[in-house]
Amino acid sequence: MGERLFLRLDDDPLHGPESSVPAGTLHAFAVGAALRPHVSHILLYRETFAAGHEVLERVLPDGAVRLVFNLGEAPSAGEGAGLPVEAIGASAAPVVVRMREKVEGVSVTLRPGAAAALLGLPAGEIAGHAVHLDELWQGGAAELLERMAEAPDDAARVAVLQAALQRRLIDTSGTVHLAAVQAARLIAASGGRQPLREVAAAVGVGERRLQQLFHAHVGLSPRAWGRLARLHGCLRALRLQPAPAWADVAVASGFYDQSHLANEFRALCGVTPTEFLGRATSGSSKTAG
Repeated sequence: MGERLFLRLDDDPLHGPESSVPAGTLHAFAVGAALRPHVSHILLYRETFAAGHEVLERVLPDGAVRLVFNLGEAPSAGEGAGLPVEAIGASAAPVVVRMREKVEGVSVTLRPGAAAALLGLPAGEIAGHAVHLDELWQGGAAELLERMAEAPDDAARVAVLQAALQRRLIDTSGTVHLAAVQAARLIAASGGRQPLREVAAAVGVGERRLQQLFHAHVGLSPRAWGRLARLHGCLRALRLQPAPAWADVAVASGFYDQSHLANEFRALCGVTPTEFLGRATSGSSKTAG
């Protein structure tokens, strides 16, 4: 059984042009003003598979924390069943999900530092894991999913969801740790190249303290966040180079050399650069609209 690819970078409207995801599967909804400091995007996904047929999808990491509300068959990242409502912790590793029957749900991607305000605990406590959202919301997630399912259409479902998230912000005061958020922005803007000591100095804390804050509020180490930023910069560059000279791409993207680039692709994507490019080329006709 082959895998299809899913990739979404910050500036992609729905999914990246490399993703072999059928057009029309995803629909974006505007994030309300009250949620915008905490939520980067809300996507509704819907796809039906033939009876008895299963699709594997390799999801490349972006380091974000997500809330997922499944109205249909919940995708699974393992042998067991998927969760109807889940909080997915930040990760720098790819995930292969299994999908079957009718997949339908809403994904909410949180901004760095927003987990504590919306989940009630720091991002570091669920890093690398998916947990049932009711473990964090004391039953409120299942009730919210039921109200979403009863809504008359997609827009109404998302409105119900956004109203519930806004109420949680009011209950928790909606604060974020500014130093961690600012550090995440600086590292991302530099493509992972800015030394940690400079980032720490820019946000007014020591290196060790920044590492502690970053893990707690972003859910990754600054180094892992920087590795993802460098990878994402490389992936954007590859969109402009259908036949790349890998050694040149490596140096331009901030890798030590071509071998370093190849190792990072395997670690962060689970495929080699050549395998990625082959899948990206085969899926390029499915560019998001």
